Amino acid sequence: MLLAMFDDALKANRTYAEDFTLGDMQAPTRKGFAVVTCMDTRIDPLAILGLRPGDAKIIRNAGARVTDDVLRSLVLATHFLGVTEIAVMHHTGCALAGRSDDDVVADLRNDGAATAEDWTPLAMPDPDAALRSDVHAARACELLPPSVTVEGWRYDVRTGLVDRVLPT
Repeated sequence: MLLAMFDDALKANRTYAEDFTLGDMQAPTRKGFAVVTCMDTRIDPLAILGLRPGDAKIIRNAGARVTDDVLRSLVLATHFLGVTEIAVMHHTGCALAGRSDDDVVADLRNDGAATAEDWTPLAMPDPDAALRSDVHAARACELLPPSVTVEGWRYDVRTGLVDRVLPT
């Protein structure tokens, strides 16, 4: 049954490729913008922010957390792909919000998943503190050019509105 989704996705790709128009697009962002956001299916970053393919770099992970890998992507995007402004966009109703790492690990183990001792889910018992921490991590990254601006935003999954929580 799961393989049907693979087949459906690849079939849809063939249809998409018939009218593909992005092949000549340049890699640098047209708007100098990057968004770090969650992988939550309720989030469509381009539509939410009135953007089109090529306008921004979109970096997604569980919880929109600014991890070492996100910083790696942002450093490369700022140095090679024209990014000058970064929004770290958390959202309401996140599965990691209001929970501790221990809670998440316990739930994973109860579900039969093994977890490594040095692995952390980066849960957010205090979503506001988590957003502050993530924005601080990006702003403090010495490999990002000093001219890069970083803000913290929150997307409301019920209303579709984005609020500036931590402006520049």
